[in-house]
Parts: sequence; C-alpha cells; structure tokens
Amino acid sequence: MIGDKERQYMAGQKKAEPRRILVTGGTVFVSRFIAEYYVAQGDEVYVLNRGNHPQSPGTILIKADRHNLGDILKKYTFDAVLDVTAYTEADVCALFDALGEFRDYVLISSSAVYPESLPQPFSEEQPVGANKYWGAYGTGKIAAEKELLKKVPHAYIFRPPYLYGPMNNVYREAFVFECAMQGRKFYLPQDGAMKLQFFHVEDLCRCIDGVLCNHPAQHIFNVGNDAVISVRAWVEQCYAVVGKTPELAEVRSEENRRNYFSFSDYEYRLDVTKQQTLIQTTVPLEEGLREAYAWYREHPEEVRRKGYLEYIDANPEIFQTI
Repeated sequence: MIGDKERQYMAGQKKAEPRRILVTGGTVFVSRFIAEYYVAQGDEVYVLNRGNHPQSPGTILIKADRHNLGDILKKYTFDAVLDVTAYTEADVCALFDALGEFRDYVLISSSAVYPESLPQPFSEEQPVGANKYWGAYGTGKIAAEKELLKKVPHAYIFRPPYLYGPMNNVYREAFVFECAMQGRKFYLPQDGAMKLQFFHVEDLCRCIDGVLCNHPAQHIFNVGNDAVISVRAWVEQCYAVVGKTPELAEVRSEENRRNYFSFSDYEYRLDVTKQQTLIQTTVPLEEGLREAYAWYREHPEEVRRKGYLEYIDANPEIFQTI
C-alpha cells in the first residue's frame, strides 16, 4: 500500500514535461553530476545542502542540514527525491520526516551491503550483511535501505560498484592520471591481477531515468559495467588516455596497499543482469576515462588528494621493480 506521502502514477509513464526534482547534496561528484544531468534535461532541480560549496548553475538551493530541516521542505511537492547522501538509518528518517508530498524516492546505496563471504557475482536476491572490508559504511547503507523500504515501500534502490567519471573528487583514477602526467613508474599491488568493476556516473543517471519513467516492478537493482577489468589493465588504460605507457612495478611485500594504492585487497563482482531492463548499453571504460581525465585536467584542485606519492617517495626500499 502506498503511503500518504506518495502518489501512484501509471507504470510506463514517460516524461512529458519538466519535473520538480530534489537532489540531496548537489555539490560533490555523484550528487553534483546527477543535479547537473537533470538541469540539462530541463527539469526544475532543487539541491539540499548546507551551502558551504559553490552551487551548480541552474540548480535551486534549499540551504539546510538534513538533520535539522524543520518545516523547510513541507511547502514543496516533488516528482522525485534522489537521495545520494543517505549513509545511515538516521539520515533516511530525518529527510523522510521533513518531506511534503512526493511521487518517487530513489536511494543511491552501495555494493558494500553484500557480505564478502557470499558466492559471487552478488545478486539482488542474496542476503545483505556486514562486510569486513567496508565496515560501518556497509552496515550503515544496509540500515538506510531497510528504513527507507519500511517508510516508502515503492522506493527504488541502486547498488553500484566503484563509480567514476567527470566530477570524481575521489583519488582513484586521478591518482593514476597524476602518476602518468609526471612520468612516474606505477606500483601495482602484487601482480595487478585483482579485478575491479566500475560504473560511469552518467549510466547511473540513465538507470534513474529508467525507474522514474517506467516504474518497473523490480525495486532493488545492482548496477555496473558487465565487464570487470584487472588493476593492471585499468592502470594501463588510465595512462593511455594521458598519452603515456606505464612502467609497472609489482609490490610483493606485505605492505598495506592503502598506503600507496586506491583500492583495498578485495575483489568482488555484481550480477547486473536486471540492469538490462533499464539500460542496454554502458559507457565504454576507455571513453569514460577520457572524460574523467578531461575533467581532472581542468579541476585538479577539486580532488581529495591522498599522500600515496609522498609515501612511495619516503619508502624507496619497499618500492622496487621485480
């Protein structure tokens, strides 16, 4: 049964006119990209944040903390609430309790909700649970999903792997770009064979379009590229978009890889079969990395840089070519 704060729309409805959309956040990577994506589509996009960062052109700022909203949202009716910044049950409760009327609610969750002990690839039917590699981040997302579905049974939830693309302020591909631009040797953990699964942030937006326009019966979706890529191949592709060929070295010691590399020692894969009901193609990784590099070249100051290079330079005995 649909709650008082939701309005039921016919399945298969297509966008016919501009929508009023609320995006939580709206100033950093995923939430910013989503906000700008829907502005470009001609929608009326409201962003909910504390106003501490520059706002994207075309968005309408609702300046507030999501945990201290009072009645600020009660006067609005939204066609869609796109919740990108809910990490806990409390986050969901604070926003839901403050909302007025809305049609759809979409939560961007995470693949971190699947325990590492489950058989892979992870599917939506498998139970969620604590994952030792993700810790409180994963259990917080589990609680957020559970609370949302309790309050909004017809909400949609997306569980992506590693997101990438323009506006990515996380020091992942930007780290490799920086190494390539400086002509540095790149240090691979072990032999670089560990597999990674990515998803372009624009493909995430296209999946959101799929549920907002068509209201499928499925309400929880794993999303991501069907293909995975080894760390070694990913580094080579990052160097290639910079126009370089990497000199690779393998770190065979037991050194904590998070001191010098962007990913933990955890390989996993999502089953994204059900994503095909929303989108049939995804951005090729090489193309997405080119876009990410073009953005990084213009906005290096927006990336949350970590001290990987400083650590490597300070510990030459660890980083030797094998």
